Amino acid sequence: MDKNQGYSILKAVMLENGRGFALGEHPTAPSRYVTWACYDDKDGQRQYEWGHYGNDRAAMEQDFADRVQDYQRIYNVGIRQTEAPGLYKYYSTQRPVDIGTFPKPPYNKPDEIFNYDQRIPVENGSFLAWGYLTYTRPLTEKQASDYELRPAPDNPDRPRPIAEQMKNAAKLAEADRGSEAPAPQRRQPDRGDR
Repeated sequence: MDKNQGYSILKAVMLENGRGFALGEHPTAPSRYVTWACYDDKDGQRQYEWGHYGNDRAAMEQDFADRVQDYQRIYNVGIRQTEAPGLYKYYSTQRPVDIGTFPKPPYNKPDEIFNYDQRIPVENGSFLAWGYLTYTRPLTEKQASDYELRPAPDNPDRPRPIAEQMKNAAKLAEADRGSEAPAPQRRQPDRGDR
């Protein structure tokens, strides 16, 4: 995972317009936690700015969530990807993971490499794999295809069920309404009125 000014990035959210926010931790700094606004420059290097610092992890996680939500509401952009150590998992279906069998894109080296003792069924038996790798950022379809890697179904960049998408849209719409008066309630007819 990335580091900035000695802070290890615990998680980041990148938005559709290329901007994002990150939460970092530095155990020996005067302010142990930080949230930054961030973006990737033309070389793919992550740049951090506008830090909010604090020592209470719960408060800084709330600050991180609030910054993401406020930015989404103001600029009407969705989340492109969520990053955290080992968040994106790819299975090696054709061979054990070894030198030259996986991509190493700049600024996105694997966080974890794990080989099984043999090729085994994974993801509730849906396919067989020799092992897996985890990355902080997603691989492109070409990178995964070139090395015959199969993304895990629960990776954040995978399509979500429509029911889950509708719930998220309803939450955002409710947040946009803010403190407006609630919608009038429909009155159901009394069974005795028939």
